[in-house]
Amino acid sequence: MSESSLNYERVERQLASADIESSGAEVHGILCGLICAGREDAEARWFAELFDEASAGDLLVRECAKSLKVLYDETVVAVKGPGLGFTPFFPDEEQAIKLRATAVADWCQGFLYGVGVAELSAGHTFSGETQDALNALTEITRMDLDGLQGTEEDEESLMEIAEFVWVAAMLVHSELVADESERS
Repeated sequence: MSESSLNYERVERQLASADIESSGAEVHGILCGLICAGREDAEARWFAELFDEASAGDLLVRECAKSLKVLYDETVVAVKGPGLGFTPFFPDEEQAIKLRATAVADWCQGFLYGVGVAELSAGHTFSGETQDALNALTEITRMDLDGLQGTEEDEESLMEIAEFVWVAAMLVHSELVADESERS
């Protein structure tokens, strides 16, 4: 899994400056949900979810959009390219565990939202395994953030959850995109 060339905290500041209330992790989750659900217009749909037409000329919005375009490009290459896929966009490991855990929960919320707005065909039903993974992502959005103490056990649990998030996203991608290309 490759790391993003973007700095998480910088993207967070740009999002706030552009009046986007979502975290960098949630914004990336939305994008990954759209890509993993097979939206060919994922970038346009993502930008439409984040930005309104009225603010398009604002310098801070343009700067934010420029960074998000880099994040989009890196994510698409990682998801669609060979190898292990993408890395969820989270704060650095040096950051406080509560901040990182919040980002994991935000990413899951964004991913579920992205899959939801991807407008899958009405008759689509996920396999049992993928449905279980999506249900687990929903549970992660409800994680008890206040109970985190930063212990080694908490750190290990968060790392396992972050790895699971990636596996769940790739499972959705595999079911919706890879299977589709095999049928073509």
